[in-house]
Amino acid sequence: MKRLTKKQMWIFAVGQLGWSILGGIINTWLVTFYLPTKTDIDGGAIQYIAPGLIIGGFLTILGLITALSRIFDAVTDPLIASLSDRCKSKRGRRIPFMQWSAVPFAVITVLLFCAPIEETSGINVAWISIFIVLFYLFMTMYCTPYNALISEFGKTQEDRMNISTFISLTYFAGTLLAYTPFLFAGLLKDAVGFAWSYRVCFIVLAVVALVAMLLPTFLLKEKEFVDSKPSESNMLKSLTATFKNKDFRTFVGSDIMYWVGLTLFQTGLPFFVKVSMGLDELWVMVLMGTMTVLSAVCYPFVTKFVKKFGKKKLVIAGFVGLAIAYAITALTNIPGIIAEPGGILSYVFGFVICIVAAFPMALLGIIPQSMVADVAEAEAVVTGENREGMFFAARTFSMKFGQSLAMLVFTSLAIIGVAQNAEANEITPSITGLLVVACVAVGFCLAGAAILLLYREKKIMKTIAKESDKEFMDAIEKEKEPASEE
Repeated sequence: MKRLTKKQMWIFAVGQLGWSILGGIINTWLVTFYLPTKTDIDGGAIQYIAPGLIIGGFLTILGLITALSRIFDAVTDPLIASLSDRCKSKRGRRIPFMQWSAVPFAVITVLLFCAPIEETSGINVAWISIFIVLFYLFMTMYCTPYNALISEFGKTQEDRMNISTFISLTYFAGTLLAYTPFLFAGLLKDAVGFAWSYRVCFIVLAVVALVAMLLPTFLLKEKEFVDSKPSESNMLKSLTATFKNKDFRTFVGSDIMYWVGLTLFQTGLPFFVKVSMGLDELWVMVLMGTMTVLSAVCYPFVTKFVKKFGKKKLVIAGFVGLAIAYAITALTNIPGIIAEPGGILSYVFGFVICIVAAFPMALLGIIPQSMVADVAEAEAVVTGENREGMFFAARTFSMKFGQSLAMLVFTSLAIIGVAQNAEANEITPSITGLLVVACVAVGFCLAGAAILLLYREKKIMKTIAKESDKEFMDAIEKEKEPASEE
């Protein structure tokens, strides 16, 4: 079978640019659009759904809708993975799913922001509930088969690392593009009104995303690069077999710790910047952008380090690096450390955190994807059954579970010692609560590193090693493996 050229790898990575734009729109704008601040309402924003922390005193209606939709999303992950693994299309097991789902995925993203009643209404709640479920369904239909191709297109360790690097870069690019309405919506408000100023931006971004998602489905012929037999296992049997793999269970346990720690930091960043450091809200974007750019600059070095140290050691180093960054963040919440919030020391802390976190973010943004591909290929070699889709679906589940757990932890801990305004759309954090959040994030990162010590990298690499992988094998040859249960 053919190997992807570098050009074809970039074509494949463009698909990730597309779906990360759509995902970024939802992650960045859903809450902002449907839970407007008083300033936004004064500027023409419409209150489409009832505001306030009216679910249990700490959750909005939109928060409940989102939480329930993610539960549905978690159920569909293994279902779509199983259907893709078992697909017998002449065009391959993955490309047809990606092509069928791209158009509804893009259209539904826009429709999600088009609630029909121009005032607070239960109909709007129903509209959002239906379309958020459809959004996650079609996102899964595109992303699960797409991620499975990382393993199938990556014929060698070099190819696998290159693909993981390219898609990480396009993911960052797509996420940054999703922030562009911050710049352009304001220019349109006087002409088309508050709501449509954002909708116009979302429509343009959705068209760009659609083209990006479709490009690899038309320009790459899956059957030319992949020769794998469809799985014969049903969803339950396939999912059970996937989690019977000891090394995959170890990876998932570590991965959940990563996603909890990362999401705690990302969710808390606006509060760390505004409350802990006393900086203007604009600095949230400045610091996040700085960290993203610095991380992207580190990307070309990741493959070189993997050849020298192996994947497992670098991911553990990434966990420790993030833990250090979070520990520095915790310091900003200790009284007396920043004597004058908003002063020069606040800026110093902000940029130090960005610099310390950048390389760990690069390591953890690239390597874990290729580790899942390694485990999936090793399983195929041992069992003769190709279930790459299910492995990546299970990894996606760990991401969603970790993110959901982090949101619960953050909303519970950040408000320690502060009475909440039930009529407000957001929580009011305390310095003590944010200190606890940062310390808990450190704990999750260190737990992730400890769990990954049990991952048997040498065993997996020996199972799948090819002659072209010699440099990668040399990097782990002297590593002492954890005791095997087998």
